[in-house]
Amino acid sequence: MAADSTLALSLVEEFVSGLQDSKAKDAAKGVKDGKFTVLQLVEALGSSLTSSQPHTRARGVLLLSEVLQECYGELTEREVEVLIAFYENRLKDHYVVTPPVLKGLKELTKCTNLPPGSAVSMLRSVFQDIHVQSLMLSERACVYSMLINIMETREAELKGLGADFVFGFVQSMDGERDPRNLLLAFQIAKNLIHRGYDLGKFTEELFEVTSCYFPIDFSPPPNDPHGITREELVQALRAVLTGTPKFAEFLLPLLIEKLDSDVQSAKLDSLQTLAACVSQYEHKHVAEFLQGLWTAVRREVFQTSSERIESAGLAALTALTSCLSRSVLSSDSEDSLSTFLDFILTDCKHHLCEPDLKLVWPSAKLLQAACSASTRASHIITAAVMPSLLEQYNNRTQCSHRRTLLEVVQRFIHSVKNCQSSDNDESVFLAFREALCSIVFSALSESNSSLQITATSVLTSLAQQAGLLLESDIELALDHLTRLLLTEEDDRVSLAVVQCAGALAQLHPALVISKLIPRLKKEMFTEPMNQDQGEASELHSHHAVRQRCLSALAAVSIQPSVVQESTPVLLEVLRSAHTGDVSFSVDEVVLTCRSLQRIAEQVQDTEEAGRCFHNVVIPRLLSLALQAGLQGEGSSGAPSPLVEEVVLSAMVPVISTSCSRLQPTLVGQTASRAVSLFLDGDVSFLPDNSFPSHMQLLKKQEGDSWSLSQLVCLLMGSVCSLPRSVEVPQIDKLLSALEEMSCTCSHPLSYTSAAKCFAGLVNKKPQGDSLDSLIQRTMTRVCSELDSPSSSVRTQAFTLMIWVSKALLLRYHPLFTTLTDKLFSLLDDAGLGPMAADGFSLLMSDSTDVLNRACHADVRIMYRQRFFSENSAKLVQGFNAAPQEKKPNYLKALSNIVNKLPKQVQVTELPALLSLLLEALSCPDQDIHLSTLSCLEPVLVNPPQVLIQQLEALINRLLALICSPAMSVRIASLSCISALSYFPVHEVLPFRARVLRALAKPLDDKKRLVRREAVQARGEWFLLGSPGGR
Repeated sequence: MAADSTLALSLVEEFVSGLQDSKAKDAAKGVKDGKFTVLQLVEALGSSLTSSQPHTRARGVLLLSEVLQECYGELTEREVEVLIAFYENRLKDHYVVTPPVLKGLKELTKCTNLPPGSAVSMLRSVFQDIHVQSLMLSERACVYSMLINIMETREAELKGLGADFVFGFVQSMDGERDPRNLLLAFQIAKNLIHRGYDLGKFTEELFEVTSCYFPIDFSPPPNDPHGITREELVQALRAVLTGTPKFAEFLLPLLIEKLDSDVQSAKLDSLQTLAACVSQYEHKHVAEFLQGLWTAVRREVFQTSSERIESAGLAALTALTSCLSRSVLSSDSEDSLSTFLDFILTDCKHHLCEPDLKLVWPSAKLLQAACSASTRASHIITAAVMPSLLEQYNNRTQCSHRRTLLEVVQRFIHSVKNCQSSDNDESVFLAFREALCSIVFSALSESNSSLQITATSVLTSLAQQAGLLLESDIELALDHLTRLLLTEEDDRVSLAVVQCAGALAQLHPALVISKLIPRLKKEMFTEPMNQDQGEASELHSHHAVRQRCLSALAAVSIQPSVVQESTPVLLEVLRSAHTGDVSFSVDEVVLTCRSLQRIAEQVQDTEEAGRCFHNVVIPRLLSLALQAGLQGEGSSGAPSPLVEEVVLSAMVPVISTSCSRLQPTLVGQTASRAVSLFLDGDVSFLPDNSFPSHMQLLKKQEGDSWSLSQLVCLLMGSVCSLPRSVEVPQIDKLLSALEEMSCTCSHPLSYTSAAKCFAGLVNKKPQGDSLDSLIQRTMTRVCSELDSPSSSVRTQAFTLMIWVSKALLLRYHPLFTTLTDKLFSLLDDAGLGPMAADGFSLLMSDSTDVLNRACHADVRIMYRQRFFSENSAKLVQGFNAAPQEKKPNYLKALSNIVNKLPKQVQVTELPALLSLLLEALSCPDQDIHLSTLSCLEPVLVNPPQVLIQQLEALINRLLALICSPAMSVRIASLSCISALSYFPVHEVLPFRARVLRALAKPLDDKKRLVRREAVQARGEWFLLGSPGGR
């Protein structure tokens, strides 16, 4: 023990007299290791603690406090009791001793075994012996931390102090200015309020000591290491001020006063605080302040130029009305809600009768905000306002006034919808149903497009009011919408009508099925009169009507029951277009396919909808496409539009969307049918089954017929969009057939679709030897074709290679490197070099029909960045080694890669590639120019030093491109020249005169967009070095 005592004395001597702060850790380690106890350390500190020098005593106490910081969890209750008594006594010592004493007390409050009554004893000592606000920042923080710690562990004891604890805290906090300590103080005040401490007669004092900081006016210094924001302080103070209704009599007058401020942030904070506090209050707390609150809120909404303040004012009004709506009326009590709504109606209602004045909308917004607060408020306001609005609409003749009134009505309907507690509540508009329907149908019958658009919005809102419209109202509404669809040529009106029809279809699917769909079908299958001699304008008008009908059919097809009625109509359009029974243009057929795709994207994923697509739509599409393909082989008449590439390309997403999102249990069946059709010629599942037996759709056709071979794109849609959990049947045989087709077929759509399908399956194929051997076998065949300059299928082989490369790149397959090296080598190929350069764009771009996440492809994150980091050096080396005539291929490849990188990566990586990008601007290829300029533009915003050093070369190349034959290149180069004007002035000023002379020519460009960009750029350069300029 003597040795331990000697060690403690030694550490004390070195810390206190030797001023070696590191010895505190050694002392703490000694306590933890059991070499001596804390009380033995106190004994060793005896001479230091009794020294006549205050600073020596302070060092002694500091050592003990530093040790407690490390060891407070290991103290016994007896040790804690002794230490508390010691520290309480030290609080009466010299002021230089106070900081380490508070530090030690803070550590003791963390102890879990505080003796009963010790927490109260500590706080009494602190409150009596310390004037907190005379302490330094860190010591005040210690006091607040003590309070927080004790409130967490000894709440019952503190509540036993009653209001004395609140008074002690108020004295401690009064005058605090540091934001770090204010956050702590606000937390304590919040705990006092929310945890039920007795505020007693000090309620007003607690409010005053916290509300003096309202509203918060704090701007953190730049590079603030503490990261305290104004918003943190605002939220912390708001939680205190709004935490108890006991503050209502003090807070509400304060808020009314602060709303008179000219400071926008103070107004905003006051309104947000008002909204927060009244959610905690009852009507009795706000009754005497209603007039003042309404006047303040009304003024802010009527007069403000800030949307944020207006929104906050409306939110506060809603919250205040909601508070009053919660009151329970008795026979002798005043109805505060009616009183408050009378204020609002008196000041706002008369403005609604003036639809051409600016106060209509502020008044309407205030009424709607109150209306949305509760069902009771909505009944009172609606009963007072709606008759006037309806009368005004019927009395006004100007369309602009009527539109304004309709928009006000629509907002009221929307606000009432927000306050309804359930869909079973009777609508507050039930008494006005007939009049509302009358003005809506009247507006739909007008010729003014803006009025019609507004009417469709009101109709949608009325339909969404549960139980308001009758079945006859919906039928009449559908009649009006159908009429507008068939006669109105304004695109905005058509869009609004289609959206309204979609909303009605969700709510009333049966009526849409019986009323709307038959009318649309009849119109679509009506031939234009005098088709042979018909004027172009009439044909165009009929095409526009069909287009609107197709859009409407897609919009209403959300409920499965509607889908079962709408999809047969669309399929009948395709059948009629194929057979020629009704004349449909290729564009109309494409629109029909897009409508089917939209339905597949938006329909609810139910078994009913899934069976509709998997058992009806997809088989019918395959059947029609196959009939068209067979007919295309031997028909001497007009070919079916279904053999057109654009139509088949529109069919693919219908099938792929259905397989990717509708009923996974049925997807496997669809995939199996498609594979058996294309591999085995199994047509048993197809409707209208009159096909020849033993068709081989993936085999090379006689005469290399393209009309059948191109159908492989539909197979791609069927099997490449499957979830990875669904197994593709006969996959090895299918992959072999697709590889053969992609390498032998001469039709571009056919071999490209076969290559895409092959790549899509390879991307999802499980990792293993089977996949590796497949890739190696395919690469052997591809490379043999690519290495033979005389081969007739080099383009086909390259197409297969580039799509397989993308499939492997997306999943980070190790064999991708082999394909990359082959692709780089092709940049030097005389025939395939430009195609290889374009291939890099395909690798880096998102594919819409295959190899994307929507098709459940295996896509790893940041694959573009990984490809760039692994291959950019190879590209630079290849460029340096390539002969001059091959260098453009490397530049185009580089530009395609960099252009698809995220902008943040471009800014980081471009400086190292700047010399190559400048070289790319000198190439004759306009695609390279445009791609390179789009890469450069984001870098010019914050130019690196290497770019400034190359400024002259950059300006030379950009000025040469402002005369490019391509308009897009001229615009992009002018935009870059404009960005250069923001470089450091001393760097760009020497080029000013030359740039201004060069920019004179594009000012007379024949294209307006080029002239506009030239004016902008020339103006920026004129300001350089000019008086008052930049």
